[in-house]
Amino acid sequence: MTVLKHKPPKNLLRPVGRAIADYAMIRDGDRLLLGLSGGKDSLTLLHVLVHLQSYAPVKFELAAATVDPCIEGFDPSPLKRYLAGLGVEYFYRRQDIEDQARQNMDGDSFCSYCSRMRRGILYSTARENNYNVLVLAQHLDDLAESFMMSAFHGGSLRTMKAAYVNDAGDLRVIRPLVYARERQLERFAAEAGLPVIMDNCPACFSKPTQRQHMKLLLEQEEKATEHLFANLLHAMRPLMGDKAEKSQ
Repeated sequence: MTVLKHKPPKNLLRPVGRAIADYAMIRDGDRLLLGLSGGKDSLTLLHVLVHLQSYAPVKFELAAATVDPCIEGFDPSPLKRYLAGLGVEYFYRRQDIEDQARQNMDGDSFCSYCSRMRRGILYSTARENNYNVLVLAQHLDDLAESFMMSAFHGGSLRTMKAAYVNDAGDLRVIRPLVYARERQLERFAAEAGLPVIMDNCPACFSKPTQRQHMKLLLEQEEKATEHLFANLLHAMRPLMGDKAEKSQ
């Protein structure tokens, strides 16, 4: 049993536990592969899952995988030593996504292309190593931003799903943090001294994004509406299950 130096707080474990129960995310005998970017969200989720692996009544196996896109200034390789210290099986995949984007990208943003490539590599890693569940670290703030962007810019009501089966039908994809707030993850990462890898991709930070704009808008609105995110979660619930319109 892995003993964590810093255990996730109960106010974080509770919403994760509720999400796992509500969407039957983790089942006895599951083999989970966590997509670990090295950011505060995925590193915090790693600690939550390691904790649950030791204490939850459901027994599951856990591994993590990082996709290194070979972008100058972004180096997630220090995660290798950290995962070894936790005793978690770790897959480190390097692929020059930036160079591939220059050659193959057609009418798409680099961020979208990179996201699809990373997801495909995670799918392949899961299949090759017999993991049946891919775990992603998006939280309630991410879902709310996606929901608002879809309404504002797409004229539709959509957001990321909490749990779904991929199009090929061979992997379940789960997001255990969908009830957790970003500030909870940020607080734990700072207090636990997690080795956060800063993502400084120039394509992501060269100009303000729609998502960043929506984040600031929600931040301002929350100051005036105390239960804003609880209300948004209530509105998004019908869109978060496996039978929602389309996976994200």
